[in-house]
Amino acid sequence: MNTIQTATITATKEESPKQVIEINNLKKGFGIEDVLIDVSLKLYNGENLVVLGKSGSGKSVLIQCIVRLLDPDEGTIIVLGENVNELDYKGLGELRKKIGFLFQSGALYDSMTVKQNLEFPLRRIKKDLDQKGIDEKVKEVLENVGLPDTLNKMPSQLSGGMRKRISLARTLVVDPLIMLYDEPTTGLDPVTSDEISLLINEVQKKYKTSSIIITHDIECARTTANRIIMLIDGEVYQEGVLEKFEKSTDPSIKSFFK
Repeated sequence: MNTIQTATITATKEESPKQVIEINNLKKGFGIEDVLIDVSLKLYNGENLVVLGKSGSGKSVLIQCIVRLLDPDEGTIIVLGENVNELDYKGLGELRKKIGFLFQSGALYDSMTVKQNLEFPLRRIKKDLDQKGIDEKVKEVLENVGLPDTLNKMPSQLSGGMRKRISLARTLVVDPLIMLYDEPTTGLDPVTSDEISLLINEVQKKYKTSSIIITHDIECARTTANRIIMLIDGEVYQEGVLEKFEKSTDPSIKSFFK
């Protein structure tokens, strides 16, 4: 696999505008604790945007607000031209069909085979597909994540890295326009972490996705990022390309990029 070093900021899918996500003045707290404080960012078509920060900096809360798994306290979130906070239940459901969300845990259904895990979202979202079309799509995504021989395996038979790949395949099977990765390399050994990072780049290339990658893993950021935003204490502390961060003399940034 080849690491993609620069984003192709061009129209790759007709329904995708150049700017696919715009967040303005986002705030989110829990009780007396402020987790996100006035966060603003943009995601452009075709890029991998890494949101970097320590645990507790608000990274995961940010992407949960994007798909409204959490409701923000203040601010606006525009996704594919839609104001997320103003969508009704049906509208939110339609928007979520265009967004892939890779959870930290993978969130596979343990009682289903790999094939059944992948078929499940297809039957709900791609209702025009017959069984032949479903089988072809499942085969395609398994090949694209490098696990074509796992079709009839149970999640318990897979390693951590394999489970992460199958989770990614299940997300990709419905052709999302946007990918949200929540700590994709957490809990994996260094070799497997590198493989997952390279796979994220392959997904960007093959599926023309626009992605936000939440991580505290510097090597993942180095491999995948077209642009980086660093969150510290719930605020955007720095934004730019990898080189800007690696050359920074700011102690808060240098502590990450050792």
